Amino acid sequence: MNNKNKRLYNSIRFNSVIGNILVSILFIIFFVGTFVFASGFFIEYIIESKFAEEQERISTISKMYEEGKDSKDIKRILDASDTSFIVVDSKDKVVYQNGENTCGANGKYITMDNGSEQMFVYPDTKADYLYPKDNGSLGFKFKEFSNKLVELYNDGDIYFSLTSEEVHSFNLNTSEEDEGVVVSYYKNEKAEKAIEDIKVPIWISIDLEDGNRFIGKALLSINIRDVILAFEILIAFLAFVILYIIIIVIITIFSAVNQNRIKKLFYKDMSTDAYNWMWFVVKGNKTLRKGINAKNNYAVVNLEFKNYRNYCLCHSIKEGDKLLSRMNKEINKHLNSREMCAHATTANFALLMKYDDTDQLQMRIHEIIKALNDLEKDHEFTFKAGVAVLESEDIFKVGKEASRKRRKNVNIENVYNNASAAKVTIDDVDGAEIRIFDKKLFEEQQWTDFVHEKQWQALKGEEFLVYYQPKYDPKTNNLNGAEALIRWQSPEAGFITPGRFIPIFEKNGFITEIDHYMISHVARDQKNWLDQGMRCVPISVNVSRAHFVESDLAEQIVKMVDDEGCPHNLIEIELTESAFFDDKNAMIETIRKLKNYGFSVSMDDFGAGYSSLNSLKDMPLDVLKLDADFFRGENAGERGEKVVSEAIKLAKILEMRTVAEGVEEKEQVEFLKDQGCDLIQGYYFAKPMPKSEFLERIDQWQNWRVTEE
Repeated sequence: MNNKNKRLYNSIRFNSVIGNILVSILFIIFFVGTFVFASGFFIEYIIESKFAEEQERISTISKMYEEGKDSKDIKRILDASDTSFIVVDSKDKVVYQNGENTCGANGKYITMDNGSEQMFVYPDTKADYLYPKDNGSLGFKFKEFSNKLVELYNDGDIYFSLTSEEVHSFNLNTSEEDEGVVVSYYKNEKAEKAIEDIKVPIWISIDLEDGNRFIGKALLSINIRDVILAFEILIAFLAFVILYIIIIVIITIFSAVNQNRIKKLFYKDMSTDAYNWMWFVVKGNKTLRKGINAKNNYAVVNLEFKNYRNYCLCHSIKEGDKLLSRMNKEINKHLNSREMCAHATTANFALLMKYDDTDQLQMRIHEIIKALNDLEKDHEFTFKAGVAVLESEDIFKVGKEASRKRRKNVNIENVYNNASAAKVTIDDVDGAEIRIFDKKLFEEQQWTDFVHEKQWQALKGEEFLVYYQPKYDPKTNNLNGAEALIRWQSPEAGFITPGRFIPIFEKNGFITEIDHYMISHVARDQKNWLDQGMRCVPISVNVSRAHFVESDLAEQIVKMVDDEGCPHNLIEIELTESAFFDDKNAMIETIRKLKNYGFSVSMDDFGAGYSSLNSLKDMPLDVLKLDADFFRGENAGERGEKVVSEAIKLAKILEMRTVAEGVEEKEQVEFLKDQGCDLIQGYYFAKPMPKSEFLERIDQWQNWRVTEE
């Protein structure tokens, strides 16, 4: 799964539900925090404004006391007032008292919000709802105050009544103080409504000029309607939060439902109407990485329906999709609940299977293939399966317990790729259906990757070496030609034979670069040898069938040879027989151009495949190379000799020279000489050799020729 699909999957998986919940929680936290902050600020503002009023009143009374402490009339007025106060000396001894003394200890300085002044205050001993805090502000015991109101209500000290005009009335059955809560009565005759002010006490200390301190009882008036309004706002806020939570829950449920629908659509394969590759990757990785599954052996299977295209061609794509859907259902019948199947690509199914041993696994896969073949009696289906196994993880000890390593880093896409690599190695003609990815295949994969990685480096660094295998005339033993063959001298891998890299180059298209390389280097060698006065013989160079899609191939070869300054008659172009089954007309045109430019053209490996006499009839070839298989194995013997003999005769009739390759025994040489074969190439005369050894052969042959003459 690429990064783009991962991001898409994660956005579908998380954003729709969890995102909504997180945003809602953050919003609620923000709203509650704002409400609490605003409420606290509002309460603090109310308390301090009430406190300022009472402080002014107590200050006025303290001045009256100080100015008229020697006046009986003023003392009489102060004594008659309902304000409780005490006067203490510097040692906190009470020197004068009016009313009940409920002043508490542990007074502290407080500072008003405006910072203009500081005051020393004491809590009340009976009702300490207001108190000075250590940080210099007034504290209010809201919880205790609320509990007290509820207690008074439950005891009947406060009751509610409804007037004829449907107005709430609050009454108190006593006008006396009850633990510091004082209720004053105000009458509104029209509304017949009682309004009460709850007064909360705190004692304020004011310094007098004589060194004493006046400590008066301030009563902060809290209107009960304000309290009720505050409770109503709180209840409304809680109702809003609850309603919001309910809405969020409903939205979350709908989001979860929609998310599930989107996930199903995301995991749905349009051809089979079942699970797709994305589901297989996500679910498969989760399954393999679970710790509980580390003890199990798993196999990832790439099952290919080989003739799906033909089925769609004969019927329709729609019918093909229906067949794939039936196959998907049939496969799932053979899997248990912990195994998986998904439609991976056009004609491929991805399977995740548990197994105990590979024999049992292959038997199950064969059963699945047989069941798929039986889906339609009128059609013969063919399948092949690549398998990559994941054995149970190693056991290790944790204390006294035995545990297993989890497959934390396993990636099912990589495992499926190994299964696909195993499937590709199944030869269509060998009858195999199943191939398990093993160490050998893994090494082949590594080698292929190495070749791909190093091919351009090798080309530019001229790591490819040109080897030459001489061709001899069996009648005279003269060296009359050679074939250029390639080898690879790699700094990393050492000496590499062509069988290990040429097939890879043919698959990845790099073979065309090798063709250019070989033609240029052979032409360069021929030119150098000519300049040294050596007698040169024609050297054949293979040109792959991939090159013949290019209409200017002949012109390319001419340019490469001319750039090196080599005569055209010293270069022979070899074409494999398989190339003749591509674009025949283009092939004929290219051969004619090459001959017109002075090159010889030969057909290599004649008889290796399904040889066509039409190829010999239509192609204006110069040389016919008989494949080595004619001289070994089942083709050898009397029947093989008859075929070779007739092939040589046919070539002579068509005015073509013949070269027999792969000749290793003297009897074969004698037979070919008797049949009139022009040249022999094989180990009997010489193996492929480096350029230096080939030059020695040419030199020896020239010296021998001079001696003979």
